[in-house]
Amino acid sequence: MGMLIDGAWVEDDAKYRQSGGRFVRRESHFRDWVTADGSSGYPAEAGRYHLYVAAACPWAHRTILFRKLKGLEDVVSLSYVDPVALAGGWAFTGEPDPLFGAGFLHEIYQRADPAHTGRVTVPVLWDKRTGGIVNNESSEIIRMFNSAFDAVGDAAVDYYPAARRAEIDAVNAIVYDRVNNGVYKCGFARTQAAYDEAFDALFAALDDLERRLGGQRYLVGDRPSEADWRLFTTLVRFDAVYFGHFKCNLRRIADYPNLSNYLRELYQMPGVAETVDLQDFKTHYYASQLSVNPTGIVARGPETDLDAPHDRGRFAAAAAE
Repeated sequence: MGMLIDGAWVEDDAKYRQSGGRFVRRESHFRDWVTADGSSGYPAEAGRYHLYVAAACPWAHRTILFRKLKGLEDVVSLSYVDPVALAGGWAFTGEPDPLFGAGFLHEIYQRADPAHTGRVTVPVLWDKRTGGIVNNESSEIIRMFNSAFDAVGDAAVDYYPAARRAEIDAVNAIVYDRVNNGVYKCGFARTQAAYDEAFDALFAALDDLERRLGGQRYLVGDRPSEADWRLFTTLVRFDAVYFGHFKCNLRRIADYPNLSNYLRELYQMPGVAETVDLQDFKTHYYASQLSVNPTGIVARGPETDLDAPHDRGRFAAAAAE
């Protein structure tokens, strides 16, 4: 997709993303925090922050979900880049950049740091007051949304409760490495050995999650947590994109009874379906990632019914007996 090197856009970043044929995801660069008391220098104020996202990106999708689930739609403004990212990377053509009228997201990064070196990724949390990027690491942005804005959002729900944090962190570590990032390790592998290694780890992890969800309703505890939503954004794309496009084709999520029912339950929770557009997902991956799909032809299938009934209520019924 390209990247910035010393503040200049470079189209081909392939050599910066590979190690021995394995896909290597580089760490996010901007890592400041919004805090409730403002001790970080970034107080949680309504109207101060803007979130740049791509609807198709699973990492950005996390932040879209938490903005929705925590009632922050009127607190943090939001805008989308185009689903297709080719020359120049993430672009603003269908929906103009509301802050600066930028043509590409890399221009936003250049505003924050004219000498920036790194990939230009979503999400981006922008501070309108200081005119800079606060953070572009999705796992940290969702933590901010979960608690920092409680005075102006929905403080009634907590997806990272103190009593469950160690277990949530442990689940997140496995899911991130072997599932969230695991599908990319398959799709962007450049050797058979690298692909086989990632493929085996991915499906071993999915098998483990299937067993785990056979005995409990959610990944941690008796209500959805951050761990569930971090897994959700990969599961909801899996059959539509990763199964075919990234060659993650041992089994579909539809072939896992517990995972597929769990996916439908999360999807059917209030507000979640509004954040999911399967066609947009497919358009981005198939039409943008030409190193994987050189023709740019977007797959029409598969048929997916996320509104079909699920069986996860059986855990509540069992608890009540």
